[in-house]
Amino acid sequence: MTISSVEWKERVETVILPPVRDLGDGFRVHRALPSAQRRTVGPFVFLDHFGPIVFRAGDGPNIRPHPHIGLSTLSYLLEGEMLHRDSIGNVETIRPGDVNWMTAGSGIVHSERTPEGRSQGGTLFGQQIWVALPRAIEEMQPNFTHHAEDTLPDLAADGASLTIVAGEAFGQRSPVPVYSDLMYVDVMLKPGARLQVPAEHVERAMFVVSGEVEVVGQPGTFAETQLVVFKPGAEIVLRARGYTHLMLLGGEPLSEPRHVYWNFVSSSKDRIEQAKDDWRHGRFPEIAGETEFIPLPPDPPHSAHAGATKPSSSTK
Repeated sequence: MTISSVEWKERVETVILPPVRDLGDGFRVHRALPSAQRRTVGPFVFLDHFGPIVFRAGDGPNIRPHPHIGLSTLSYLLEGEMLHRDSIGNVETIRPGDVNWMTAGSGIVHSERTPEGRSQGGTLFGQQIWVALPRAIEEMQPNFTHHAEDTLPDLAADGASLTIVAGEAFGQRSPVPVYSDLMYVDVMLKPGARLQVPAEHVERAMFVVSGEVEVVGQPGTFAETQLVVFKPGAEIVLRARGYTHLMLLGGEPLSEPRHVYWNFVSSSKDRIEQAKDDWRHGRFPEIAGETEFIPLPPDPPHSAHAGATKPSSSTK
C-alpha cells in the first residue's frame, strides 16, 4: 500500500504529490516546491525533478536566457548533459553526478542548452533546486562554481550508498559553497536497507526518485516522485522495500518569508517589482553569444507573488 496524504502519523508532517509542469519543447518536470501544502523546506524554495526525458536525434533541452535574483540554483544530473552559459562569462557542461552551483545575488542571466555536437539524441534526468539567500546577502555579487562528481563526498555501509551533494550531513561536508545551514544528499538503498536521517537540521524532507520506502514506526510506504516532509525533532529511520533511490534535503528555516515570482526570489516585494521592470526593459546583463530570451510572464490574476512559474514561449 502506498501512503496517501491523510494516512501519516507522528513522524511525517506533509506528503506532496508534485504536479507535472510543461516547460515547453517536451520538457516536463515534477514541481515539488513550492506547493499549496508547503512553500519551503529549510532554505529550499523550489524543487523541480525532471525525467528520464528521452530526446530524439537532433532534439534536447533548450532553455533560453532568463534572469534570477536573490537565490542560488543547484543543478544535479543523474543522466544526460546540459551546457550552462551565464552573464558573468561562465560556460560549463554538466554531466551525471556533477553539480552546477550558481548564485544570482543582485542579478544574473543564464541559459541551459544541449551541448553542441550532440546530434544523436539522448536522455535527461535530474533535479534543479533553488536555495534562498540569507537576507543580509541577497544582493551579493553573482558567482558560479562547478563541482565534478569525484569531488563530492561518498559514504557506503549496510546497503546504503550516499553522496553529499551540498551542505553537511552524516559527518561529511560537500565542497559546494552554500551560504546557509543545509543538506542535500543523494541516497541509494538496497532492498531492506535502513538509514537514519540526521536530526541536526530543523526541517527535513525526502524526495523519492524511484522505488518504495517506509518510515519505520508508521504504516504504508512512500513512492516515486513524492516529497515527504518530516516533523521537526522526530526520529526518522527509513527502510527500503526494494532498490530505492531518494534525495534528502533540509536545513534551518528561513528567518523571514520569501516572495517568489517567476525566477525572482526576495524578502522584499518592491525588489521583485524592480527585477520585473529591469527584465522587461533590458537592464539585466547579457550572455555573450546569446540572442534569444524568455519574456517576463504576465502577473497571475490573484497575486503577483503567489509562487514560481516557468514560461516557455516566444524568443526575441
